[in-house]
Amino acid sequence: MLGCGAMSGAWLSAVRDQHAQRVEIVGLVDLRPEAAEARAAEFGLAGTWTGASLDEALRVTSADLLFNCTVPGAHAATCEIALRAGCDVLVEKPLASSVEEGRHLRRVATDAGRTLAVIQNRRYTPGAVTVRRVLAEGAIGPVTALYADFFLAPRFGGFREEMKHVLLLDMAIHTFDQCRQLTGLDARSVVCHEFNPPGSWYVHGASATALFEMAGGVPFSYRGSWCARGFPTSWNAAWRIQGERGALLWDGEEQIVVERIDGSWDGKAFREPVEKVTIPPAAMGAGETWHAGNIGEFLDALEKGIMPQTAVADNLKSLAMVEAAIESARQGRPIDVAGESL
Repeated sequence: MLGCGAMSGAWLSAVRDQHAQRVEIVGLVDLRPEAAEARAAEFGLAGTWTGASLDEALRVTSADLLFNCTVPGAHAATCEIALRAGCDVLVEKPLASSVEEGRHLRRVATDAGRTLAVIQNRRYTPGAVTVRRVLAEGAIGPVTALYADFFLAPRFGGFREEMKHVLLLDMAIHTFDQCRQLTGLDARSVVCHEFNPPGSWYVHGASATALFEMAGGVPFSYRGSWCARGFPTSWNAAWRIQGERGALLWDGEEQIVVERIDGSWDGKAFREPVEKVTIPPAAMGAGETWHAGNIGEFLDALEKGIMPQTAVADNLKSLAMVEAAIESARQGRPIDVAGESL
């Protein structure tokens, strides 16, 4: 485990509680050795190597796999070190700070014959899995538009409050990736406005609105803020997905409701009659959800010799949405999203 800050606890808890028979933590690395030592003590990892050097840890432990939980700016360099050392890598989102860095990492992983994938843990929730299935089954017909609202006001402290493009780069990647997951559609272009409202405790880019054109001309509207006091949404955003025959509302948690035309319209009434259906989220075990689910699928893929759903080749398409949104905000104009060129 590289990086023993706050997020590493979720990774290590998932391994301890759900994957202890499949994974042995042989090293804990952090620029602050005391942080690695504290995690070792917290999770009962007596005898596990701890220190500040990734190179030394890889040499001493002969590890097969790196869990990379460093800050975003360190992802590219540290993933490359581990891949070249013969490790498969699962990295915290975002994959890298740019599509160019992500492409480079894909080449490194391919040349090394290793698997590189990203923690997109919000794909592995009962709500997201259910919405994807319901849409694929045609409950509201072909998707014609998507709308996602994300409004929270977390007081992180630390690196996030000093980041440029903090919402788009560190958090919107989740919502953009979920849009692709839910619909199977990739983005073509985007126009984005990024701003930092008065009263924000972030130095840059705590709020943004973006309008993507997805494949087939389907629009995806995103509104988000990390300094929005009052009426918080879910961390998974609040979704309205419009289809040719109805709409689906998902609160980002467990409430999924569909309203669709029921076919009884007489051609004269002002509104077509609809039926409302509340859909229960899929029943999923603890080992299938969130970090545990993402890690478990990654381990399954390694054992089967296949690519996990969050592999670098796929995740580049989500990172490209982030990069294009940032570039649109910088230039004040629509920007094409890298697609085929990825």
